[in-house]
Amino acid sequence: MQLVYVYDIKAKDKKDFNRVKRRFYYHFNKLDLRDVLRTKSVLIVPLIAEKMMDAFFKQFSKKVEVYKILAESIEQV
Repeated sequence: MQLVYVYDIKAKDKKDFNRVKRRFYYHFNKLDLRDVLRTKSVLIVPLIAEKMMDAFFKQFSKKVEVYKILAESIEQV
């Protein structure tokens, strides 16, 4: 099983958006994520990384909207 995180950065203006985005990806790149598939606003992580990812997204809870999906299988089309 895998977890799919769908996220969107929210901000009131472009300057705030860029600030949040810069902080978000700075901290994201510091995480030890080897088995992660990533697109622009979707992360697919193994189930064992759930606590780490939940804690990461809670840091940005006011500026990033996140949805978590538990998936049994994922296919590339």
